Amino acid sequence: MTTSNKPTLRFLLSHPAHLLALGFGTGLSPKAPGTVGTLLGFPLFWLLSFLSPLWFWIALVSLAIVGIWICDKTGRDLGVSDHGGIVWDEIVAFAMVLAFAMPTISEFIAAFLLFRLFDIWKPFPIRYFDKNVKGGFGVMLDDLLAAVFAIVVLELGTWLVRM
Repeated sequence: MTTSNKPTLRFLLSHPAHLLALGFGTGLSPKAPGTVGTLLGFPLFWLLSFLSPLWFWIALVSLAIVGIWICDKTGRDLGVSDHGGIVWDEIVAFAMVLAFAMPTISEFIAAFLLFRLFDIWKPFPIRYFDKNVKGGFGVMLDDLLAAVFAIVVLELGTWLVRM
């Protein structure tokens, strides 16, 4: 545990869960660590895209489940359950949003902006779960819900454009 609740490079490298939860160091960003960490969803999506659709979803769901422990361990060690530097939840949830985006730059940008909007704004019921569900499960849950909101709006937008 750090005494200041501010993760350092030493903390990041002290345990594999910290390295993952802090997004390989992106969570150490002094400004907008969640936004910076979200960008790692792009390479994660790209790596998983080489898998068949079934294995893609098995891998992504597995990363989310493992993320519960990773985020819980790192939050406990930091002394802050949902520390802003913990970005594994953003990485995995955003990769999920990208799976529903058309493979164009404009769709990827829209997916990124929508996910960040819902992750930051936290409309109901995201805000409720963010405040009431603690530990690693709570850390992962609010971002997965933000991803669902982003996917719904992205799909609705795609449907409207095609009308």
